[in-house]
Amino acid sequence: MINVLNVAEKPSVAKSVATILSRNQQHGMRVRDGRSRYNKIFEFNYVINGQPCHMLMTSVTGHLMELDFEDRFRKWHSCDPADLYHAPVRKYVPEDKIDIKRTLEEEARRCQWLILWLDCDREGENIAFEVMDVCGAANHNLTIWRARFSALIDREIHEAAQNLISPNQCFSDAVDARQEIDLRIGASFTRFQTMLLRDKFVIDSAQDDRNLVLSYGPCQFPTLGFIVERYWEIQSHEPEEFWTINCSHKSDEGIANFSWMRGHLFDYTSAVILYEMCVQEPTATVMKVHQQEKRKYPPHPLSTIELEKRASRYFRMSSELTMKVAEDLYQAGFISYPRTETDGFSSRTDLHTIVREQQEHPVWGSYAQRLLDPGTELWRNPGSGGHDDKAHPPIHPTKFSAGESAWSLDHHRVYELVVRHFLACVSQPAIGAETIVEIDIAGEQFSASGRVILVFLPTTLALDSGVTRPPPLLSEADLLSCMDKGEALVMGYDDMGYELWKPNLRSMMEFDMKQVSMGCKRKAEVLDTCLQQMKACFLDARVNKVKLLEAMAIFFGRSDRYGGNDHHVAAEIVRPCGLCQESNMVLRRSRDGNFMVGCLGFPQCRNAIWLPGPVLEATVSTNICNCCTPGPVYLIQFKFRQLEIPPGFNVNHLGCIGGCDETLRQLIEICGTGSRVQARGHAPNPTPGNLQQNNIRRGTCIHCQQLGHASSNCPSQFSASRHAQFNGMRPQTGESSVSCGTCGAQCVLRTANTANNRGRKFYSCPSQGCNFFVWEDNSNNGTYGTNANVSNSASNPSWSRRGGRGRGTQGGGTFVSATGDPVSGRCYMCGDPSHFANTCPNRGSRW
Repeated sequence: MINVLNVAEKPSVAKSVATILSRNQQHGMRVRDGRSRYNKIFEFNYVINGQPCHMLMTSVTGHLMELDFEDRFRKWHSCDPADLYHAPVRKYVPEDKIDIKRTLEEEARRCQWLILWLDCDREGENIAFEVMDVCGAANHNLTIWRARFSALIDREIHEAAQNLISPNQCFSDAVDARQEIDLRIGASFTRFQTMLLRDKFVIDSAQDDRNLVLSYGPCQFPTLGFIVERYWEIQSHEPEEFWTINCSHKSDEGIANFSWMRGHLFDYTSAVILYEMCVQEPTATVMKVHQQEKRKYPPHPLSTIELEKRASRYFRMSSELTMKVAEDLYQAGFISYPRTETDGFSSRTDLHTIVREQQEHPVWGSYAQRLLDPGTELWRNPGSGGHDDKAHPPIHPTKFSAGESAWSLDHHRVYELVVRHFLACVSQPAIGAETIVEIDIAGEQFSASGRVILVFLPTTLALDSGVTRPPPLLSEADLLSCMDKGEALVMGYDDMGYELWKPNLRSMMEFDMKQVSMGCKRKAEVLDTCLQQMKACFLDARVNKVKLLEAMAIFFGRSDRYGGNDHHVAAEIVRPCGLCQESNMVLRRSRDGNFMVGCLGFPQCRNAIWLPGPVLEATVSTNICNCCTPGPVYLIQFKFRQLEIPPGFNVNHLGCIGGCDETLRQLIEICGTGSRVQARGHAPNPTPGNLQQNNIRRGTCIHCQQLGHASSNCPSQFSASRHAQFNGMRPQTGESSVSCGTCGAQCVLRTANTANNRGRKFYSCPSQGCNFFVWEDNSNNGTYGTNANVSNSASNPSWSRRGGRGRGTQGGGTFVSATGDPVSGRCYMCGDPSHFANTCPNRGSRW
């Protein structure tokens, strides 16, 4: 006897198949638990083509595996979104399905055959190959079969078990291609537009906008496009008033309403003239009566789309609810598989048997009997809509029911819809007769469908007005609810010239997927073509991102926040990281508003380059430095604050952060990199009432208007105590002592070794978090300052990961290098680095 592992797509399907195959057995069916408590294992004996088999039937729960990028590409800031078009991907079993995987592995090891009972569409075939991968890895000697069925009924299941086939690799490849395309396109555009727009605009669609994701779905986005396009039609519609003449006649038999043959006129004067002619000669004369035969042809067999459309039209049921109810009916064996594109029955389908099963129904049973009676001539072999997914037949009833006790109203409705549609598609066309009556009143023609009356006086003859109306909104409420969020994205991409929101691209992709499933195209060929096309769209969209920003600005208010985490701010790639050599370094603003270039691998990699404090604006250009490595290193277009940079430096500068740019190096030494603790204030025009509060928050003293201290610690207000602090004595040695003006720590006495100050002593704070220093010979008069210390960075020896924080003359600081040497460009008159030459106190005595 052969041990056979059978795997279904859902636990309920596994139970139904096992129940059908084990029916009428002497010892019945044994049920036991697997590793997953939701996926039972059913054991029974069965004979397949004369071969006795011990069957073990279990299940998965939909897809067993997920497709995702490798770990180093999964974090949003780990790479340029454009890299996602070629970043490596992998399929893996997620944590919540590990127990199912273990069950399959354990059972596969003791079996010789594997029979796959997954749903017989492309998605089911892909899941089948996932099961094959897991079971095949546990047992390389498995013989693998595929069972094809479309309904959970006895004849279908037994026929499938006796006619096993090989799995369809092409079906699975088509799904693999779609999954990879959707992953790469969706992730790249979602990351791009979320990082670009989330922190620039106030979007009220999420309570916590830190978690707000502006997602892009390659299938969902064109769906949204339908809604937006109709909305634009409505918004652009200009109402226009028109006039029409309405005529009616009331008799004992009812009211006949006649329509004006002209329809309506937009010119009021002309309409009034014609109306007055009719009023003056109101006698209506019948000019013509003609009858014609009208045929209403039966529908094509029922596909999924048609099922959803009809359920929506007749029962106001959403697509989601319709398919949920249809799945319930399928798994209970009452209808065939409800997800199918096929709208034509094959010649092998026994249509008469399906009709015969409905003869006992109290409502449509008599009609089913008449259909089977050759004398009525009602039967007609159904037509075809020309669609065949090669997986399932059209949706049709598979088992009679007059209504189950556990059914909801929706179950009754969907089952009735499926049965009535099937009976209609095997029926002759409905034949009716239409009578049209045309009348004349003062030369104006009217028409109606109704009874024949030769001459009469109209009961009413009225000139009515109306206005043209826009087309109605499309009715999917869930799409309409996100109208204001999606419309801006559709508009932005439309302004770029890309119709990503139209169905054309997706339709082409789906056509290619079908070609793969039919074996006409290879998966690799379709992937390569589609991803090249979409990557080109993505790169152009990024270049033209201003269109998205302009569209968003129409719908949402701008936000100047940078958030509590600088890694959520939109970033532009500057260069590869030379420290971790895995991620890119990007231009961004930190939480205090200062510009920096940091590694996307943070916090694992903390490589960072802090830019000069006076930077007002910074944008990564397309220019590349010719000498700095590792490359490419993109140049940055800087705009500096005029009042915060020394004379001789331009406000605009195209610079390189690779280490070759002397201008940036000098600005960092002179001006520092700005405070990394207290943000520069950006609030415009504070009122007097909140000036002090704003200044404290911004680190600006309200007495001297300088940065770096609050008014309570202003040196101009407490010069006496500051002077005493600087002239303190060390208690044990009696030497002079200076305390750090920032943190209060005891400073270290050092000696300068530069040409201009060789041998001159100065105090500096030993703490790495401070940059305080004071010349020893100035400590008695309270002159002190901060330096602009520049240390090495792992990827750039000339730049600082923990750069200086001096703010130039704004903070009253002295500008020196780490060795105490005055920075070049300072006062050339007296050599004092605490001021520029134009403010030198000795300037007058020199001339």
